[in-house]
Amino acid sequence: MKKGGLSPKLKLTLPRDDVSFAKFLTQSGTFMDGDLLVNRDGVRVVSQSEVEVPPPIQPTDNQLSLADIDTIKVIGKGSGGIVQLVRHKWTGQFFALKVIQMNIEESARKQIAQELKINQSSQCPNIVVCYQSFYDNGTISIILEYMDGGSLADFLKKVKTIPEPYLAAICKQVLKGLLYLHHEKHIIHRDLKPSNLLVNHRGEVKITDFGVSAIMESTSGQANTFLGTYNYMSPERITGGKYSSKSDIWSLGLVLLECATGQFPYIPPEGSEGWTNFFELMDSIVSQPPPSAPSDQFSAEFCSFISAW
Repeated sequence: MKKGGLSPKLKLTLPRDDVSFAKFLTQSGTFMDGDLLVNRDGVRVVSQSEVEVPPPIQPTDNQLSLADIDTIKVIGKGSGGIVQLVRHKWTGQFFALKVIQMNIEESARKQIAQELKINQSSQCPNIVVCYQSFYDNGTISIILEYMDGGSLADFLKKVKTIPEPYLAAICKQVLKGLLYLHHEKHIIHRDLKPSNLLVNHRGEVKITDFGVSAIMESTSGQANTFLGTYNYMSPERITGGKYSSKSDIWSLGLVLLECATGQFPYIPPEGSEGWTNFFELMDSIVSQPPPSAPSDQFSAEFCSFISAW
């Protein structure tokens, strides 16, 4: 880092002032954001002609209901809510229930609405399945596929490193999920990291958490917003420039290298136990050469694969 401050390439913006949650509710108490409607009967994306006077949501006969599930335990916590392990009363099937309190700032509500839309329309074996979503009394509830192996971050805490053959299997599945998102749905995930890659006992790896995903609406497939987890962010995103689906590939490269070596690829300054200064980490990502796999520890194929990111 240069003396006297951070790299001039870094750009920081202040969050917008909060807006009342009431603007997101219809008179009937339905949560509405653009063409997305969610209430206690479920979720629906309406057509453009229906946005002004949206029709009521009609639950289907075989639809999951919150009344039909029992809570087993809390399996995850975040700043916006919790994730619970739940079981369907009649079939015994397990699900993950994501519960989000909506008394949060507008930008976060927009992210949740974005996640609900993507969950509603995604159909890919490498994307965590969303079965149903509900809004009631200030709370969004999302019923998701339960991945009993937890996240890749959880797995790394137990095994420290993952051998190359297993990394290849993980990478193949994540790339299939990204291929679907990028080319079928025109979506940039923007927050790919170990905790957003879930595994199960069958060895399946699936992408989750689309709260900060961007829809690539332009013909160039580029975006210029600044959301996501900074550690795995590509340099062009940190500097505030335009970015594309390649930014997800950068993040995946860092994830794979971390899984292989057992440590985050950007090494903190000598004598430090970790990155204590978030701005120094961002400056390091922008100004340092991309990390690579040690050639004396890994195969030439893996080293070449990582460098290709």
